[in-house]
Amino acid sequence: MRIVQKYGGTSVASVERIQATAQIIKAELDSGNEVAVVVSAMSGETNRLLQLVNSMSDNPPMREVDALVATGEQVTAALLAIELNKLGIIAYSFSGAQAGFKTEGNHSKARIKDVQSDHLIKHMERGEVPVVTGFQGVDEQGNTTTLGRGGSDTSAVALAIAVKADSCDIYTDVDGIYTTDPRIEPNARKMDSISYEEMLEFASLGAKVLQTRSVELGMRYNMPIHLRSSFDLVEGTWVTREDSNMERAEISGVAYNRDEAKVTIKGIPDQPGIAAAVFGPVAEADINVDVIVQNVSEDGQTDLTFTVPRNDYDATITLLQRLCEKMKAREVLGDNTVAKVSIIGVGMRSHTGVAKKMFDVLAQENINIQMITTSEIKVTVVLEEKYVELAVRSLHEAFGLNHT
Repeated sequence: MRIVQKYGGTSVASVERIQATAQIIKAELDSGNEVAVVVSAMSGETNRLLQLVNSMSDNPPMREVDALVATGEQVTAALLAIELNKLGIIAYSFSGAQAGFKTEGNHSKARIKDVQSDHLIKHMERGEVPVVTGFQGVDEQGNTTTLGRGGSDTSAVALAIAVKADSCDIYTDVDGIYTTDPRIEPNARKMDSISYEEMLEFASLGAKVLQTRSVELGMRYNMPIHLRSSFDLVEGTWVTREDSNMERAEISGVAYNRDEAKVTIKGIPDQPGIAAAVFGPVAEADINVDVIVQNVSEDGQTDLTFTVPRNDYDATITLLQRLCEKMKAREVLGDNTVAKVSIIGVGMRSHTGVAKKMFDVLAQENINIQMITTSEIKVTVVLEEKYVELAVRSLHEAFGLNHT
């Protein structure tokens, strides 16, 4: 088999962790598999480099920022290659450019255009290990570019696709994906597998386990992703296409996000184009909008309520107040003490009454639902943040997700 392994910052956070990582790679080679490796910077290193930037300039050229932060992964790759060679394994470190990662787009948020990996395949076929820096590539002008936070996951999946690997193993400090946050519900259980679609929904709700772009890429090219721990070498969770086993349960998990705020612009003239007049300026301000509710029109006026990330709350309120005057709306209201709770599962496609069951459970706990949004495999409610833990635990138990 041919495998691409990716190691996150906690897995390479020290010399001792790099040595432990090298042993995992050696075991994979000893079992007869071909291996390529993608690494992140040591835990905290990217932040340290960005702090150096901030100490120098309030408005640095992003080309130079990318050139600096890309060095974090280069340090890790070189150290890991040194350790592998010490173990008798021929290994070479490669920067994103050397590995063939061609990118397009802006600095600090570039996108992978192509991975020219034939030379890496030759190393793998000889039993050698390419150790590739994640999170980076090179643009058409030869400039170093970075892919944004979490970009090493995307690098790993892209490399796995390029070298025609059988799987992409993402090693981190958690041993898989759980039915909900074990810190809230101790009875949460690790899932053996989860569909790409479900994983995308979990990621969109703030689950930091896998970067969204990496899951999208895996889904597009049907690359199995194995999320597992480098600290405890047990089977993790496979992210794959939906299979028949996944359809048996009503839902697969309960997710939540506290990073939410709700804003309302009241008394807007109800006429064509009014939504565009509100959400156009919001989009131009680079504010992401999620749940949207428009009330029934009364006397030619309507109310528009939507959620935004909490750190965009103040900017959104300021923007809406300006729009309020311009559009002759009545007032702007806001609440930055709300949260989202969602039930997720491909099983919703074949089970009826899932949403009703969710609403009944919350009602029994006297939890008021402020907003609702649904998709084919997700139901999300907005509620007061203080009820998040109660809602998660109650739903987790009601849908039979607790350990038996």
